[in-house]
Amino acid sequence: MGLSASEIWEQLSGWSVAELAAVIFAILYLVLAIRENIWCWFCAAVSTTLYIGVYFGARLYMESFLNVFYLVMAIYGWFVWRSGSSGASILPVVKWPIHVHLIALASVATCVLVSGYTLETYTDAAFPYIDSATTFAAIWATFLVARKVLENWWYWLVIDAVSVVIYWSRGLELTSILFIAYVAMIPFGLVSWTKSWRRHQESVA
Repeated sequence: MGLSASEIWEQLSGWSVAELAAVIFAILYLVLAIRENIWCWFCAAVSTTLYIGVYFGARLYMESFLNVFYLVMAIYGWFVWRSGSSGASILPVVKWPIHVHLIALASVATCVLVSGYTLETYTDAAFPYIDSATTFAAIWATFLVARKVLENWWYWLVIDAVSVVIYWSRGLELTSILFIAYVAMIPFGLVSWTKSWRRHQESVA
């Protein structure tokens, strides 16, 4: 059976203004990132600032910490994209060799083991290992976005799919829906950036 109008309204009214605003700016960030528009970093800065408090309130401490990092990376990404662009040209999309990704994944796994154990032992964190995994993987993936590395989209596909379950279980239904939208939008980003990478390769050939 479907929800009644009163039940739907009760769920909607349970969403915080901060979470709603964070979701809106997060969607704007991804749309602009797909289009390689530098203003994606401004939207990211607003969204992450709001999410720091939202996640802390849900006892997702690693996610809250991650958004502090996102805020720093939003500033970093703005300057990297701006300094790498000139005139009508934009910072090109690049690919990094597989051994770089393997080293990064090994480093992420090590951080997850240490962080997960620490959170499980000394805090009341929800999903300490999974939360740590999405956090450290997202740190690496965000750096890849800032450097316009094509492979970032594959990382985000896995990270966002796992995040859907985490956020829903912690009562952050609106954010969970956001990440469902992210998963659906990621293929568009992958296709768009792949085309951009190929155009750049042809221009320098």
